[in-house]
Amino acid sequence: MRRILGRSGIEVSGLGMGCWAIGGPYGNSGTEQFGWGEVDDEESTRALHRAFDLGVTFYDTASSYGAGHSEKVLGAAFRDRRDEVVIASKWGYTFDEQTRGAGGSDSSTAYLRSCLEGSLRRLGTDYVDLYQLHIGDLPVAEALDLAGTLEELVAAGTLRAYGWSTDDPAKAEAFAAQAPHCTAIQHDVSVLRDTPVMIAVCEASGQASINRGPLAMGLLSGKYHDRRQVAGNDVRRMDYAWMTYFKDGAGSPEWLAAIDGIRDVLTGGGRTLAQGALAWLWARSPATIPIPGFRTVAQVEENAGALAHGPLAPEEFAQVEKLLAATR
Repeated sequence: MRRILGRSGIEVSGLGMGCWAIGGPYGNSGTEQFGWGEVDDEESTRALHRAFDLGVTFYDTASSYGAGHSEKVLGAAFRDRRDEVVIASKWGYTFDEQTRGAGGSDSSTAYLRSCLEGSLRRLGTDYVDLYQLHIGDLPVAEALDLAGTLEELVAAGTLRAYGWSTDDPAKAEAFAAQAPHCTAIQHDVSVLRDTPVMIAVCEASGQASINRGPLAMGLLSGKYHDRRQVAGNDVRRMDYAWMTYFKDGAGSPEWLAAIDGIRDVLTGGGRTLAQGALAWLWARSPATIPIPGFRTVAQVEENAGALAHGPLAPEEFAQVEKLLAATR
């Protein structure tokens, strides 16, 4: 399954791999965590290679994931086949690469340029296919102040295209309308949390809808129904306002109940629960490109296995919508 990355004309696999988790731990003063816990870089590399072997060509990371570590692992894994993969990264949050400490946001053009230089160094490449503004709540005027610099970087060949990671449809629409090489909006969406206004904006504006959180932070893997808890240095342990899928480090009961209500439909036709959740996103819109996270080869194999099943059939999609109507 192939899809076009918005109005850029760049062809990618219908499924991408989200590389947040393979960045490993990073945080701020021991009180906040922004990573997904410990990682094994050798396993991460094997998983990336396996994803490629299974047809995945799109990989999404960010300069701040693991304070640069995710980019290092991703770049090293594909250094010998750079022209065969499409790499997306993000900028906007500061960090200390040596201590893996997280800082605040910086929306200046100077930081845009310096952060990109760091990403190119860590990725071991001279261009990024898709560079995304990571500060989702930035005022539109400030985002548009960056468009001129982004256009210069596209003209120079350092970027092929750019986008914005935001959950605000109005911001996405305004930026896409005025920033010529904006081609993608990354936003939170899954079968549990549809975003009809944002998807409509993406479709109307010629933007790829890059689906962050397509497996609901892991709940749609099905493995959290046993009340297991995530590690202490996992972002899902934190009490952030947007962390609704997990509570006190375990899956939130109301979301787990919602999953149980649609499990039979999603797992029809031999799909696993995770594969069914990805199939729902493909059925939702031709613009969608889900980017589930991973830390192991096994997770990659399951997620990439969804490509063979393709989108939910129209009748399956309709049934899921009916079952979830009361919870949305």
